[in-house]
This record gives sequence, C-alpha cells and structure tokens, in this order.
Amino acid sequence: MSPPFITSALLPVPHGFATRAGGVSEGRFASLNLGFTVGDVRERVEENYRRLAAAAAAPLGALHLVKQVHGDRVLHVTGGQATAMLQPHRGEADALWTDQPGEWVGVSTADCVPVLLVDPDGKRVAAVHSGWRGTDADVSARAVETLVASGAKPERLLVAVGPAIQQCCYVVSEELARHFATRFGPDVVVARGDEFRLDLSRAVVLTLRRTGVKVANMDVLQDCTSCDSTRFFSHRRDHGRTGRHINFVVHRF
Repeated sequence: MSPPFITSALLPVPHGFATRAGGVSEGRFASLNLGFTVGDVRERVEENYRRLAAAAAAPLGALHLVKQVHGDRVLHVTGGQATAMLQPHRGEADALWTDQPGEWVGVSTADCVPVLLVDPDGKRVAAVHSGWRGTDADVSARAVETLVASGAKPERLLVAVGPAIQQCCYVVSEELARHFATRFGPDVVVARGDEFRLDLSRAVVLTLRRTGVKVANMDVLQDCTSCDSTRFFSHRRDHGRTGRHINFVVHRF
C-alpha cells in the first residue's frame, strides 16, 4: 500500500505532506483528518495519527506540533518520547525545528503553504506553516535564520515546499494583492479585471531565495489543495468545514 503522504525526492530523510488517504474519519473529514478542533470524532483522529506514525515509521510520542497563530515565531523542540502517545502542543509558533535523532516535527495545513527544511551537514530538520500572514511576516526566513544561527549554511539547506492553494484558486482582495506585489514583486499576483489571484507558494520561494537558499535546492510541489478535493482538505473550498493535514520531517540521517 502506498503511504498516505506525498514526498520530495530532494529530501534525504523521512518526511511527507499528508493527503486525505489512509484514515478512518468519515463524511467531510474522510479519511485521514489530523485536526482535533474541526468537529471530527476524537477517537478517529487519534487513530489517524497512529496510522500516520506507522506510515512514517516514527514513534508518535516523538512528533512535535505547535499551536499555530499565523506569526513568525520559530521553536526549538526536544524531549520526544518513543511511545505511541501523541504529545500536547509545544507552544504557540508557526515553525519548529529539532536536532534530536528520532524526533520529528510537523505543521498543520488545509490550504496554507507547508515548508520542510533539512540541514544535511548539521543534521537539523524544520517544518514551517506559512499562510498569507506568515508569508507576509517572512516566517520561512525566520526559520532559515534560526537554523543558520545554530550553525547551518543557507546555501546547503534542502527545502520542499508542499501542496497548498495555488494561484488558480486563491482569489484575494485588491488591497492584499497590491500589498504582496509591492513586497514580493508583480509575479506573485495575476489580475483579471477586478479579480486578483495570489501565488503564495511563489512568495515563499522568493523569501527563501533572499535568505541564501539555492533554487536548485528547492523542490516546489504544484499540487493545489483547493482544486483536488479527492486528495486534499481545503479550508477555502469547503468553507471552513473540513479536515487538516500534517506535513512532517523526521530527524533520521
């Protein structure tokens, strides 16, 4: 059976961008919903996490998650456990990293851009949640800067930018579109009459490039969470009544 997540050939450690496949949730949450606060049955979500951990071949107790707040805070996490019990959130942040063998970090999405980073030299891994507010706050840059402060070289970092709502579906206000065009350049916005579409993934990539990450070291997946209702949950498409994905990377070199 195929794993219930998408991977990048660029990253040399276990990782994944979860899809809807492989879980036990039903209805609008079918099937691998990994969000506890969206109205799903808790026991089903817990089983979904157990299935994710089994597919990732990593102890569930070693998975670190945070309460995401659409900001730019980056947390260093340690103290995972080789158990089958999911740990509570480690605090409020939108990016987290670890340098501890066997531990893994993840972020939750249902349209926002997930970013996974690997420092192959210093053996560090990080996960970033970048919605439009986090992207505007340069959360991906803060994650790179944090890894660099711990000894990483930006030009050596390997990055996978995962499935998210793409420009084809992400209609935004004229005010937000103009703001992003000013901050990131006109290529992140397409204007069609009075309709404006935002390329959030491109804005994230431009942010990463400014920090010194090489284009050749980035894998940008083009899957659109809003377009593909078979494989992905989408907060915008489903008017907020939907599940959540976990996007993770395991410290295993």
